[in-house]
Formats: sequence, C-alpha cells, structure tokens
Amino acid sequence: MILADFLPKDVNLTIAMALCAVAFVSGTARGFSGFGSALIFMPLASSIAAPRLVAALLLVIDFVAALPLLPDAWRKADRKATAVIVLGALVGVPVGTYFLSVLEPVTTRWIISCFVAALLLLLLSGWRYRGKDHAWLSVGIGSLSGFCSGLAQTGGPPIVGYWLGRPIAPIVARANVVLFFGASDFFSMVSYATTGLISRESLVLSLIVGPVYAIGVAFGASLFGRASEKVFRAICYVLIAMCAFRGIVSADFRGS
Repeated sequence: MILADFLPKDVNLTIAMALCAVAFVSGTARGFSGFGSALIFMPLASSIAAPRLVAALLLVIDFVAALPLLPDAWRKADRKATAVIVLGALVGVPVGTYFLSVLEPVTTRWIISCFVAALLLLLLSGWRYRGKDHAWLSVGIGSLSGFCSGLAQTGGPPIVGYWLGRPIAPIVARANVVLFFGASDFFSMVSYATTGLISRESLVLSLIVGPVYAIGVAFGASLFGRASEKVFRAICYVLIAMCAFRGIVSADFRGS
C-alpha cells in the first residue's frame, strides 16, 4: 500500500510488477549480448504504460545498470572505430527524441511495435555488412542507430549488423557495442532531459524497476561464455517476436 503511494499517475501496483518482470527478462538479454533489451521491453511495456514514460524509464535504468560494463568494454573495444560511429549518434538521437516527444501515444505504440518487428527481421536475416570501412558509412550507421535510440531505445540491430560483419574478434565487437551504447545513452539522457521526457514519474519508477533490471543484466553477463549463444539468441528472438505482436495488438485495440 505504501509502495502504491509512490507510483506515478496511471501506473498501479500490477503494472509496476509487470514492468519489473519484463525488465528482468530484457536485462538478461542486455547483459548477455550487449543489446536487445529495448526490443523486448519497449513493445510490451508501451502496451501497458505510456510510451514516453517507458522509454525514459528504460533509458535511465539501462544507463545506470550498464555502467559497470563500461570499464571492461573500454579496455577491449576498438575505441577509434567506436568514436566515429558515436559521432553519428550525436545527430540521430535528438531527431528520434523529437518525434517521441510530439507523436500521439497510439501512433508511437504502432511505430515502436512495427519498427521492432522490422528490426527482428533484420536480425533473423543474418545480414552483415562485409564491405570496406568508410567514415561516412560509420557515421550514417551511428545516426540511424541514434535515431532508433532516441525514438524508442531500439538502436541495437543496425550497429550489431554492421559490426558483426567486420573481421574482428567477437569479444571486441561486443565491447564496441557496449561502449557505443554507453555514449548513445548519455546523449539520450541529455536529449530526454532537455525535452522534459525524463520526469519525476520516470525517475521514481526507475527506483522500483531499476534494481530488477540490474539483476537481469548481471545474470545475463554471468552467462556470457558459459551458456549456448545460439540457444540464448533463439530464445531472445522468440521473445522479441511475441512482444512485438503483443504491442501491435495492443496498439490496434487502443486505437479502435
């Protein structure tokens, strides 16, 4: 009863518990692979709470929970290559944030769910960029990922599809992804704060959901190198598909 008194408006205890459950699953995916949390979290969470609120919530808890992963990523990443892509995120994040701040909630739910479904198809296709490195291409990929992050915190697939095709060790690719999203999340924090998307409600809710998400991230990170990556990714893909479908159905229902 006391906890319910601290919850944001339009978020009851049942919704808060549901968000915690989704946060644990998505955090596990984030900790294991370095990305994927938003593809699970956003479609489902935005179907039960306001998209602007859950996007800000995910940003805050992901930024805080991923901080312990950054020192190791800094040591193992190709920092020069990461810096070039980060420049693109500087452009893409504010544009995505703008659209999130002005679009109607039902429209945003449709966009998030359909967008996640499209990104899942990209992942399932196995697409990898295997051409030569070009600074303009890296900046473009960073801008696209930044836009996806600003709109719905879903910037993982473009970056993963680009980096996993490079002739570099998987451990370096994963470190690049983690380091990139550390910078991208920082840009999003600034962008969300200046547009009012990070509010008292999202910060209070992050205090409830955040610890559960952090446990998921730690659990996922502990599985890296010990669990079967193929099996884990297959499970994540199924979860993403289910969440995207749930989000589309919910958006359609709310829009009817």
